[in-house]
Amino acid sequence: MTAAEPTPAPGGKARADSVRPSGDAAPAAPAPAPAAPAPASAPAAAGTAPATAQATAPLGTDRTVAVVGTGTMGAGIAQVALVAGHPVRLYDAVPGRAAEAAEGIAARLGRLVEKGRMTPAGRDAARARLTPAAGIAELADAALVVEAVAEDAEVKRGLFTALEEVVADDCLLATNTSSLSVTAVAGALRRPGRFLGLHFFNPAPLLPLVEVVSGFATDAPAADRAYATAAAWGKTPVRCTDTPGFIVNRVARPFYAEAFRVYEERAADPATIDAVLRESGGFRMGPFELTDLIGQDVNEAVTHSVWESFFRDPKFTPSLAQRRLVQSGLHGRKSGRGWYAYDEGAERPAPPTAPPCEAPAGVTVHGDLGPAAPLPGLIEEAGIGITRGEAARPGAGAGFIALPNGTRLALADGSPATTDEAGMYIKFDLALDYRTAARIALAPSERADPEAVAAAIGLFQALGKQVSVVGDVPGLIVARTVALLVDFAAEAVGRGVASAEDTDTALRLGVNYPRGPLEWGDALGAGWVRDVLLNLHRVYPTGRYAPSPYLLRRAAAGQNLLES
Repeated sequence: MTAAEPTPAPGGKARADSVRPSGDAAPAAPAPAPAAPAPASAPAAAGTAPATAQATAPLGTDRTVAVVGTGTMGAGIAQVALVAGHPVRLYDAVPGRAAEAAEGIAARLGRLVEKGRMTPAGRDAARARLTPAAGIAELADAALVVEAVAEDAEVKRGLFTALEEVVADDCLLATNTSSLSVTAVAGALRRPGRFLGLHFFNPAPLLPLVEVVSGFATDAPAADRAYATAAAWGKTPVRCTDTPGFIVNRVARPFYAEAFRVYEERAADPATIDAVLRESGGFRMGPFELTDLIGQDVNEAVTHSVWESFFRDPKFTPSLAQRRLVQSGLHGRKSGRGWYAYDEGAERPAPPTAPPCEAPAGVTVHGDLGPAAPLPGLIEEAGIGITRGEAARPGAGAGFIALPNGTRLALADGSPATTDEAGMYIKFDLALDYRTAARIALAPSERADPEAVAAAIGLFQALGKQVSVVGDVPGLIVARTVALLVDFAAEAVGRGVASAEDTDTALRLGVNYPRGPLEWGDALGAGWVRDVLLNLHRVYPTGRYAPSPYLLRRAAAGQNLLES
């Protein structure tokens, strides 16, 4: 990876951990209460050893924090430490940059005073604790050094090797990398045990998440101290091991990849896919508009790097359509065009929406509708008659809603609507909440009767939904995306990358998903997620959709994904 991507913040704007397109300014989201340091008796997450009470104590505010690199991330991290009460030293290899960054931080503190979020006395005290450094030697008394320089492993290794000659042996050394291996950067150090990743999200003063990354050689007390310090700074730290993408950038890949895959299969256009994921799936932004905001070059580079880092695992395969966009120089908002046009006066295309259709007078519900179980109640509320068919029998398959001509309206399950079976199908997509969803996607079988399609459209319109009719793509849009997000999160837990709780926390705070993926998986049922993926795997037998062993075990045992 070269950088991590901006992600939608409350209000629909984007936020980033390492890169923000110029001009984007995300509003501050209300920060959750700081996570408490792990108790001394609790086993540390991600395979680390239990910590002592002394090791889990945060750095005292009398201890100096040094930040190397004074770009957006470095200045933001310095401001966080400064507001938390630490003396802070700023260093940049470019002469004069540290002093400029200190002036910028002072100006931001002044704006906090104007907004009533800081007192004038607090601002003055903080400014007095902030010192630009002319050389690395001036960082000698630092208890923690956080690096935020260029994403170049050799540059980082050289910097930390030099720092080891200056700082005390008990000084924590941390990289804010979003793309490089913490283990690899630490490899050149004589004391790699005190080295770790502290991955802040941009803008660091506003966004709560910090990924505390333990490299292969990181000592547990060092990770515990860093975790406790981040919590004391008002952040929400999560622990993870050193894996490509850490938690957020590893688990979030399907959100982009599946949308691009649906587009490449010509099932729907970008505007429709974005609208369905927002209005049915509950996501803040759709993947096409989000990657235009991130920068197609940045997002594609992240995806390609994760794919390469996992030895080209098909689960992480990049999109050829996105690659062509990048090769054409269509990088999104910053270039004036990406998936959408951003020229002056350009209008965002509206998603094709079905015209008004007449709802059927009644339908018959057969079996268990699974995650779509709320629909019969909503149908009855809309004044449409409901007849109950036979109860579900073992092995009878998923339930469905029978339209008057016998066409089966069924929840997306990873298989196509077009089958060799006698019954003709129209598949409908998953919704975060069928009552509040504003839009639903339908995928009719190639053999579906047009009158039946119109009846299905009218049925959902009677429930207050706009309807997008898409091509017969297995899993539709929301169902396949959510199933893969759940599985990627489950695989991360199964491989010891992070705990289930930390994984969900990271995805809620790092990419602002409406639910943590494991919580979402428990709401849907691990068995339902497994079956969707197995059906997709049958259609696409490449390994991309093969369920993870952890998900398979949990589903077979009837266990929740968030259970320890």
